[in-house]
Amino acid sequence: MNRVCLALPTNRACSPTITSVHAEATYAARHFGADVQLLILDSADERTRAGHARTVAALPREPGVTVHHLDEHQQRDRLRRTIARAGLPGPDRLLRLMLPSAVSYGACTNRAFLLAAALGCHSVHRRDSDSTYQLDAGEPVFPVHHELPWLGRPAADASAAVSRTDLDPALAHRPVSLAGASFIGELSVDIAEIRQLDETVYHDVVGLWAPGDWPEDRTRALVEESFTGAGTAPFTGDHSTLTLVDPMRVDMCNVAFDRAVYERVPLPPATDTIGSDYFLLHLVHDAGLPGILHNRHIENFHTPERRTDTGFPAYQRRFVKFLLSMLYFHHVYDRMAAEGDRLLGPDLRVRPEAVAGLLRASTGADRAENVWRLDRVDTAYRKLGGRYAAFADRLAVERGRLLDTAESDIEAFADLTDAWPALVEAART
Repeated sequence: MNRVCLALPTNRACSPTITSVHAEATYAARHFGADVQLLILDSADERTRAGHARTVAALPREPGVTVHHLDEHQQRDRLRRTIARAGLPGPDRLLRLMLPSAVSYGACTNRAFLLAAALGCHSVHRRDSDSTYQLDAGEPVFPVHHELPWLGRPAADASAAVSRTDLDPALAHRPVSLAGASFIGELSVDIAEIRQLDETVYHDVVGLWAPGDWPEDRTRALVEESFTGAGTAPFTGDHSTLTLVDPMRVDMCNVAFDRAVYERVPLPPATDTIGSDYFLLHLVHDAGLPGILHNRHIENFHTPERRTDTGFPAYQRRFVKFLLSMLYFHHVYDRMAAEGDRLLGPDLRVRPEAVAGLLRASTGADRAENVWRLDRVDTAYRKLGGRYAAFADRLAVERGRLLDTAESDIEAFADLTDAWPALVEAART
């Protein structure tokens, strides 16, 4: 039986999402005979966790579905044991990278990867607590429908089942390593208010995640498609493509990876950084590993805490850290694309040491481009006035630390990548 991990990390109240993701787990078990390990990694406050626990207790028992609801204390305990078994140097630092005190989109998914290895799962299917499933004829549209059948199998096996194949026949023997789609609804990054206030400022700010040497027309095209997902058109019928999946077409609330990917390389553990969990999408694409791109898009929405007096500056800081991280990630992505097949070993599995080497090489990038980014954000936010101008004042105080952290985050990612195979092996045992 195919054992899979359906993972839901959360730090907010999301009982309806827990119920609906359990329904997807049930669908996977009933329609595909999967052994589904539903993993809820709960970093919410005590009162919210208690509500989640009541929701989990009320879920109907379904054959083939096992629910694991772990708070941070339970996660930390398991991580400590895994790190100790791995016998790696710096165990306390590794624990902080895996379970930091601040929000980390990559670290929460890395914990899901390690726990999936411990549970003996063959794939991880990730969902988010601020999203929901579309409905078609009153029934939920579950992405697992396209994710489960082909992950880990040769791409040639999947070619007859998809709507379209856009894959070099020379890659047909390689395993399907990714299945994913995007979202409809609100922007994936909660910055629509900036566009409402001043569209020119919006273009200036969003364009900062492009490489600094891009021409204006290319940057403008990136801005137009950034964070928009699949738009707003609802699902009307299935369509799937066997291809090298474009990272811009997949959202991390709607993705599944084969174990041969996530058991080799983790996600960046950077804290307070939007987009820090998208690295593996680029790695799978650049290494020439096939995937399935489908159209069972999830519906995205924003929870209100991001717009409160405390939530607003915290969220904007995550967005700025994302912009700064791109100095290093663009460097790595360019070189991964150039490496191509050399990212893989003879067994067609990703080589962690190759990835770690590219990460470390990127840390020598000239920070002048990031100084320029901070200058542009400062100017843009002061134009917007109000709480954006107040955030610019905060940003001015933090400039040096933000520049340092953007670089040290990449160094930490390289260190975790070096340690990752040993951590996965320790989790398995």
